[in-house]
Amino acid sequence: MPPKSSAGKEKDIGGEEEVLQAVILADSFNKRFRPLTVGKPRCLLPVCNATLLDWTFESLALAGVQEIFVICRSFPEQVKAAIQESKWSKSASGIKIVPIITSKQTFTPGDAMRDIYTHSFITSDFVLVMGDLVSNVRIDEVVRIHKERRKTNKDAIMTMVVKESGAAHRTRSKGDSSVFVLDAQTSECLHYEPVIGVPPTKRVRIPRAKLAEHPEVEIRNDLIDCMIDVCSVDVPSLFQDNFDYGDIRRDFVTGVLTSDLLMKNIYCYVAKDGYAARVADTRSYDSVSKDILARWTFPLVPDDNHPGGHSYEHLRGNKYIAKDNTVSLSRYDIVFLLYLRSSLPLSPSGTCKINANTLIGSHTTVAPGAIITTSVIGQRCTIGTNVVLWNAYIFDDTTIGAGSVVSQCIVGSGVQVGEGSTIERGSLVGDGVVLGKNARLGPFERVSRRKKDMERGATEGDEDEDSEDEWEEIEKHQENAPGILGEGSNAIVWPQGPSGDDEDADEVDRFDNQRLMRIGDTASDLGVSDDEADDLSSSSDSASSSDTSSFPAHSRSSSRSSFSSSAHLHSSTNTIHTLSDAAAESEFRAEVKQSLERAFAEDHSIDNAAVELKTLRMASNVDLKRVREAVVAAIVEKVQIDADGDAAAQRREIVSVVKRWGALIDRIGGVDPVETVEVLQYHCARSARLPLFGQILATLYQADIVEEDDIRLWHTKPVAKGEGLKPGPLLDGVKHCWAVGGKMIEQFDEQESSDEDSEDGEEESEDE
Repeated sequence: MPPKSSAGKEKDIGGEEEVLQAVILADSFNKRFRPLTVGKPRCLLPVCNATLLDWTFESLALAGVQEIFVICRSFPEQVKAAIQESKWSKSASGIKIVPIITSKQTFTPGDAMRDIYTHSFITSDFVLVMGDLVSNVRIDEVVRIHKERRKTNKDAIMTMVVKESGAAHRTRSKGDSSVFVLDAQTSECLHYEPVIGVPPTKRVRIPRAKLAEHPEVEIRNDLIDCMIDVCSVDVPSLFQDNFDYGDIRRDFVTGVLTSDLLMKNIYCYVAKDGYAARVADTRSYDSVSKDILARWTFPLVPDDNHPGGHSYEHLRGNKYIAKDNTVSLSRYDIVFLLYLRSSLPLSPSGTCKINANTLIGSHTTVAPGAIITTSVIGQRCTIGTNVVLWNAYIFDDTTIGAGSVVSQCIVGSGVQVGEGSTIERGSLVGDGVVLGKNARLGPFERVSRRKKDMERGATEGDEDEDSEDEWEEIEKHQENAPGILGEGSNAIVWPQGPSGDDEDADEVDRFDNQRLMRIGDTASDLGVSDDEADDLSSSSDSASSSDTSSFPAHSRSSSRSSFSSSAHLHSSTNTIHTLSDAAAESEFRAEVKQSLERAFAEDHSIDNAAVELKTLRMASNVDLKRVREAVVAAIVEKVQIDADGDAAAQRREIVSVVKRWGALIDRIGGVDPVETVEVLQYHCARSARLPLFGQILATLYQADIVEEDDIRLWHTKPVAKGEGLKPGPLLDGVKHCWAVGGKMIEQFDEQESSDEDSEDGEEESEDE
């Protein structure tokens, strides 16, 4: 006999205070992190040197949760051991954590919810999250609102927590997002529609009955769905009654909202403050890691409340070094740490260089000449001489051989990378892999050990039902592996591109759409042509007489739209995309302008101003050139034009501004002096400070921000000559700057000729 519905066990909401319960679905139910998840569940992958599960526990503890049930199918013994070894198992933590092992037939979140119903451990409203959450949102406030609502409406079974963000925010998935249609007054969710990136979802269709019943609605495409839900005890029983509910959003939420029989309500809580994001794929792994290092998750930061219990010192530029004095930073480690805390100059000879937004775990050694930028290094790692790490994530006990270059990738634990190796963007290196000398992993390579070399039981409990067939297929095609992996490697190379059953997969899981979710992939080749957009628009128009109304899905300008039943939309898809880009660009420029104005007014240090600009850039996901344009424009406009026309006074003003702020141009994340001259040229061409171009360029040259060769190279470029510009004021300004640059080059030539003549004269005197 099946167990009775847990709905009957619900306590009186107005009665005695209840223990706040939470359920964590620890399984990922997808393959986005393989081969990193070969031999371990995704919830035990480290983010900033703490497991995802620990970050989730910390997020729930911050919200006052007292009892947590961890639902796991894959590698349950590892999950239980991790809980037992963590700080959360101690009585002082104030939290009771209970692992619940589900059946081997648990393949979807819906199956896990049915297991929750079967176990009957839920006694009241509870918090439901995935095991990859990083959040400082006060979920206890959402629970309070949910319970207050249920006092008057017992059919309000769920409140979904969504985070307000810009449409281009880096933690917002481009391949798997959502449109929420909410009642403007009550925040009841009237309609939910998933949105994918490839093929792009251009429009959503809303039942007209919903619009007729609710005179004012909000159509929201600016929300990050972090999968934080406050649920009533009715929710597991609804999954039990409907075995076709697999995905919580696409099946359960959609099913409840479209059912004429259930008559249940789902609400949204739009969090305007705080931070909340899921590490649902390798791209979000990168984004969330950067947010943690940039302290957007405060108070959940490495130097305070580190979920793994580690202790880090927070140094200038968001550098985090383990506090236990076990980190060795080349032979000048003590001097280098003093340098990080001050502005004292340091000779680069024989030292490593640790740049901003970097975390280094305990017992790690960094050899002389190594350069580490925006990276996380685990515990007990060895970084060899002259290694370059950029946007790299290195797990515990890994060695990177001398002269290697590792960028925009994730390297597992216990890995050995041979000398002179290159690991390019998007690559994933599984645990225990040995790469030979001069290994060459191209973009998006995935490598792991062979299955037979795994520790006994390491692949048991794997999340994938077809694991055996997949391994056989992978190991069959290794003809080109030696040239990639280097001599003496123990690894195999996983295939790239779509699998044979890609067409049968859900749209969100197809290869092209998954590209939008992997680290380092710009997916710039996956654009949709205008013809496709027109076809879609026509298709939508032809359906206008049906029971649904069609609205654009991807639009920043309409990402939060109020709509009344009498309103009509006439904008084409192309127009809306143009407005979306323009709005994003305008918002970013406004934020950068405010940041620079604040830096100027409050006399910030160059380092602090640069960190804020880098953060804005990463949050808005814009090209570095856009930041350089904003910085150069702000510096140029800060130069006051001398009202009396005093040339000497004007030069002093320019020198003063460049001396104070010019270094910021090269501190925003990359040095490109040729681009700096180009940006200066095009800004001055549009500005009242056009006559000052030559003096500003000369001052940048004197300050060593640009060199003679940079000016010469800029002057040869077609863009510097204004090629392709239409006749008008901009072209006239660009040509004026180009002519001024030409005169400066003539001066360089004259100086070189003069120097040569002087040298010849000296030689003749010596001969006499």
